[in-house]
Amino acid sequence: MKKKREYELCAGRLKALADPDRLRIVEQLFSGPMNVSDLSKALDEEIVKVSHHLGVLRHADLVQTEKQGRFVIYSLAPDVAAESKSESMTQARRIDFGCCSVNLELK
Repeated sequence: MKKKREYELCAGRLKALADPDRLRIVEQLFSGPMNVSDLSKALDEEIVKVSHHLGVLRHADLVQTEKQGRFVIYSLAPDVAAESKSESMTQARRIDFGCCSVNLELK
């Protein structure tokens, strides 16, 4: 049986992704690391809004950051995201919450 802390981490990650905008950000980050300006353009959203959502995702340990000059580059945490092959052999993107996982199928 998992420890209480593991369930708390899982619940925090599920809560963080319980927002359509944050799901869109995570889906966009599957294509690779990006800064907030690039994400803002790709999602057609204001930088302030994207930045706020990235903070929530970072706090839930779903994304990680790396400073490159004056830019902060966001990427999915390696223990959260993985590419996998589904039963139908189509490419799927998996988000691992620790207690469960979700497959986002590419269409």
